[in-house]
Amino acid sequence: MITKQNRKAARTKRHQRIRNKISGTPQQPRLAVFRSNMHMYAQLIDDTVGNTIAAASTTEKDIKASLEKTNDVEAAKAVGTAIAKKALDKGIDTVVFDRGGFIYHGKVKALAEAAREAGLKF
Repeated sequence: MITKQNRKAARTKRHQRIRNKISGTPQQPRLAVFRSNMHMYAQLIDDTVGNTIAAASTTEKDIKASLEKTNDVEAAKAVGTAIAKKALDKGIDTVVFDRGGFIYHGKVKALAEAAREAGLKF
């Protein structure tokens, strides 16, 4: 009998498959996205040494204050714009997008498109 794994285990398995193919460098870091039920998170990661270069999320006071809700598409756009601004301030304009096993649709897509509009290339 085949049993269906839970959604979190399936997402983790997809994320591991993605991570086997992509990795970030200091010149082209990985833009890792995580989405919980209440918040959105984005990080720029240099995988050669395992450092987080920059991070943005809806838990930050300045982003949270400008939002009505922290778990909708508008919140994802705000995080995408914030992470792009932080990346450009550090001199990074090209990244590798890591959707974290999530479907490229809705909030994840909104974050990616906002980061592109703000100046990141991927």
